[in-house]
Amino acid sequence: MADNPIKAESDRPDKKPEKRSYLFLSTITASHGVFHFMSQSFSVMLPAIKETFGINPVQVGVLITIRTLASGLASVPGGIISDFFRQQRGRLMMVCMIVFALGWLLIGISPIYALLIIGMVAIAVAGSVWHLPSLAELGSQFSKTRGTAMAIHGAGGSIGDILGPIITGVLLGYLSWRGILSIYSIIPFVMAFVVFWLLKSSGNGRKSGTETTTDTEPLDLRVQFQTIKEIMKKTHIWRINVVAGLRGMCFDIISTFFPLFMKDELGFSSSSVGLHFGLLWAIGITVSPLMGYLSDRFGRKRVLVPALFYSGLMIAALALFGRGTTYTVLLIFLGVTIRSDYSILTAAILDIAGDKVATTMLGILSFTRFVMAAVAPIIAGALYQYVGMAATLFFVAGLFVIAAVVFLSADLDKKV
Repeated sequence: MADNPIKAESDRPDKKPEKRSYLFLSTITASHGVFHFMSQSFSVMLPAIKETFGINPVQVGVLITIRTLASGLASVPGGIISDFFRQQRGRLMMVCMIVFALGWLLIGISPIYALLIIGMVAIAVAGSVWHLPSLAELGSQFSKTRGTAMAIHGAGGSIGDILGPIITGVLLGYLSWRGILSIYSIIPFVMAFVVFWLLKSSGNGRKSGTETTTDTEPLDLRVQFQTIKEIMKKTHIWRINVVAGLRGMCFDIISTFFPLFMKDELGFSSSSVGLHFGLLWAIGITVSPLMGYLSDRFGRKRVLVPALFYSGLMIAALALFGRGTTYTVLLIFLGVTIRSDYSILTAAILDIAGDKVATTMLGILSFTRFVMAAVAPIIAGALYQYVGMAATLFFVAGLFVIAAVVFLSADLDKKV
């Protein structure tokens, strides 16, 4: 069937965003940037943290693994809870941001490695769960322009990805990593109450004009699970989850092995690695909202399928010609699509799921992405070590192509 999300929304009430909705979008986008800012800042702090605690590289790896596993395991139950108590999403988001702040504060004052791990679990669970109601609320308040809203939300994360390492790298020249985290932890506390106030004062974002939808009526848990079962059985939403998982595999491989490749094989300095990696994310800040808008205007498939094929082509080009100036140019071209795809996938999930089980479906999406992505670095690491970076890149290119084919085969108009 034709990919026409605008038509698919025609059976919904006309929920034109109010001014407060745009304020909410701005605040959520800024909050998303804070999550990414602090997470990327932690990567810059890792050498200092390693030295402070006297831990080895394996123990550092354990920290990251625990963070990833905690994020994935929290996604599904977090989504179910958020849907069941969707009238209280504002409070849930506030609690998540407070726990996120406390987690960073605990890491900053931890005298022992065990508390460091507890802090990592806290920030991982809080960050994973927070994303679910925030995306669901954006999907509800911007039901006609979900792709654009999700892409703007994603651009906020990209800004945090870029600014976090730069600012933290400068501050480490003047402050200890503990002092920096103590200062940073104040930001989520403030954002928590701002987001809660916006949701509370707008009726959890469910009102539009003078008409209020019935989405805030309590949902029986049995009905909730039945709805989830029907959606998974009667729609192609599982194919979107597979695409998200394949995309997650690509993203994790790129994030892990591109810096190693630039340092070990291309001979880039640390500053040059940082600059090139920043370029990869920076391009998407402006392109991502545009792609989201185009997906709202012309359909998810017409934008995302070419984007996935394009990413595969750029990765293959890097494998064949990625040396010197050509590498930099190809990296910039890859940045056009590398951060835009997940926002469109999120919008596609919400197009099908609707409001009642939106966060549960997003939780399943996140869980699939984390589980599939968890195996990718192992496969890519073996290819990199025993065959070379070109084989690793061709593997990633193949994953992008498979993702494009799967998404092309999905019937996005099929609903329960």
